[in-house]
Amino acid sequence: MKIRILMAVAIVTISLTSCKKFLTEQPYSFLTPSNFYKNQGDAVAALNGVFSTMQPQTFYQRTVYIVSDNASDLMYAAPGSSTDRNSLTNHTFAAVNGEIGNWYINDYKMIKNANDVIKYVPPISMDPVEKANIVGNARFLRALGYFNLLTAFGEVPLITEPVTATSPDLYPKKASLAALYDQVIADLQYAEANCYAEKNITAGNKGRVSSGAASGLLAKVLLTRAKSGAAKATDSQDALTECNKVINDGGSYSLLTNYASIFSSDNKYNKEIVFAVRFGTAPNVGNIILRMFYPTVLGGYGSFFAQNNFFNNGFPDGDRDIRKTYSISNQAVDNKGVTQTVTPFIYKFRDSQWKQDNNSRSDWFVLRLAEIYLLQSEAMNNINPADPDKFNGINIVRARAGLSLPTDQLNITNTPTPDAFIDALLAERARELCGEGQRRWDLLRLGRLKAAMAKVSVTVDDNHLLFPIPQSEQDANPNF
Repeated sequence: MKIRILMAVAIVTISLTSCKKFLTEQPYSFLTPSNFYKNQGDAVAALNGVFSTMQPQTFYQRTVYIVSDNASDLMYAAPGSSTDRNSLTNHTFAAVNGEIGNWYINDYKMIKNANDVIKYVPPISMDPVEKANIVGNARFLRALGYFNLLTAFGEVPLITEPVTATSPDLYPKKASLAALYDQVIADLQYAEANCYAEKNITAGNKGRVSSGAASGLLAKVLLTRAKSGAAKATDSQDALTECNKVINDGGSYSLLTNYASIFSSDNKYNKEIVFAVRFGTAPNVGNIILRMFYPTVLGGYGSFFAQNNFFNNGFPDGDRDIRKTYSISNQAVDNKGVTQTVTPFIYKFRDSQWKQDNNSRSDWFVLRLAEIYLLQSEAMNNINPADPDKFNGINIVRARAGLSLPTDQLNITNTPTPDAFIDALLAERARELCGEGQRRWDLLRLGRLKAAMAKVSVTVDDNHLLFPIPQSEQDANPNF
């Protein structure tokens, strides 16, 4: 991708240079760093350009769950779907897979736009606090892009400067995992220090990155690094510190009493959401997720289904676990009011104004407080497996799901070993976060992908633990 962009820029630059003696007019109709980044309004517009890269169907509107939950033991693509989707379900994907290419290219688009903001906003004469906040937002999004890439692909090129025709490295090499993690963590630490606290973000700017969002993502990054070849001894303790910052963030965040209300599009910006990609009705960008997940009797395409093993066995407490009855279903009421039995599907995203088209107001949650509690338990287990307090975060989440009786609570007796605790934690994350694009990365981080996929009759070899760099990128860059 970078190579194609550089070639296009170079061709334009050569053409303009050769015609210079014939053209004396200043190109005011072209936006360049020298004539655009002049004031605070330009800085805000540029940041909006970073956020907008997240909204296409080929990124956080659809591809996000195709490369995650669809490539896990929770969900599968409908038979007859595209080869790209089915091969991810079956772990037979190759470098030509278009969805893998979408994930790679769109992360780099977001990184490219973030690099522009990070480079060109600091020289602008404007309020310094707001300037740092804007740059902090951009650095968070750059960190998110690189975190997506390193968890999906492993080592990838690390590009932190705007790409221009004069960029010295036309064929960037892959950076080490250590270098990638260091950059992601540095970006998130800057965002944590400079983005506004959630309670200080004005109504018109809701959806921007908060300091709490930076802390939450930093906790997740540190716990992922803790299980990698780039691990540092303090990662889990540092992650616990970050989790506690979010949980104790002066009331900015809290678990909603009603689980269903988290996912209602009538309840946007609720206090459980730490960071989300925002969607809406025209003229805003709508989300195709309801059309993808819902069966045809509800006006959907029925493109993805819940794995039968998860539907039948994933909620051992049955209907007492309100997440079972709300998040996943094999019943659908048609337009005549008749209940039909259908293939199990993810039902947790709801929009009362949805018109059975490609557009809903459903936001995509990148981080919410329930996950922070689960990450807190994970960090504490890493630090001291014998610490009984490590169950507190999980139990808080389970209590909200209606499992508050003493016999329901997880405790040291039914998870006697660290490995057993990890199995219980992963099961809890599946119940809480199903359909939210977390499962594949959870299974990889905690070393359970092969075992989990075997339960749905999918064999995963070592070559399919990570995604391949897209073939188009390999062809363009000899260093791949």
